[in-house]
Amino acid sequence: MSAYRHLAAVTLAAVLTIPAAARAETPVQRGDYLANSILACGNCHTPRGPDGPQLDRALSGGNRFEAPPFTVHSSNITPDRETGIGSWSDAELKTAIVGGVRPDGVPLAPIMPSAFYQVMTGDDLDALVAYLRTVRPVANTVPAPEYRAIVQAEPPPGFAQPPSAAELATPEGRGRYLVGIGHCMECHTTRGPHGEPDFAGGLGAGGMEFPGPWGTSVAANITQSRTNGLGDWSDAEIARAITEGVGRDGARLKPPMAFGAYARMKPEDVTDIVAYLRTLPAID
Repeated sequence: MSAYRHLAAVTLAAVLTIPAAARAETPVQRGDYLANSILACGNCHTPRGPDGPQLDRALSGGNRFEAPPFTVHSSNITPDRETGIGSWSDAELKTAIVGGVRPDGVPLAPIMPSAFYQVMTGDDLDALVAYLRTVRPVANTVPAPEYRAIVQAEPPPGFAQPPSAAELATPEGRGRYLVGIGHCMECHTTRGPHGEPDFAGGLGAGGMEFPGPWGTSVAANITQSRTNGLGDWSDAEIARAITEGVGRDGARLKPPMAFGAYARMKPEDVTDIVAYLRTLPAID
């Protein structure tokens, strides 16, 4: 073997043996992964037509959401300067994501889970903004929001700030972080008499109803209840429900659970989420 070929072989072997953690993804790649998996941004921000999401207009908004205190349409979060976020600064975009306030001072309706995004780390927030800057601009004017009352959303206890490095060093801690930025408890928590989430007594207990073209779906109890929750489910069954939308009995689960996005999650992230769900006290 020539010296050149020997050097090339050694170099290739070295590259192939670099640990995955050393081949770090760029901020844009990380933001792409987050936006299109656990955050499931397209679930709300990609227009839906009669045949499903209009992917040629991805993230350009316009979907209508109505609840007693508001009627809003999802924002255009493409970099279009006239109708999207193209003229927003990075700081303004971050304030909207984690603070729930637009650059013009108008608060975002709590259908935007800004309260949950308060748990997002600075690096992940930077990555998300970097990715949104790369999305194809789409001109789509979204109707202005109609507020009949301003609702101040609150994050669940323990999700109001980014986790520490020690918390992220355990599977349960990483899973808790992913469940936080995935705003899972926005739907999987029982509601109080005025529609407010009962984080103190019903975190993970489900019960929220979602009418739609699929009929009416009900958010599942994801606590460790053995009778009504996930207590008797295997880890593989929970992972399949999250990423494939298939229940323990083989029945198809219904939207708006974003199975398509969650299917893009890394297996290790799904494993960490399951580890966190195992820590939720049983609520029957």
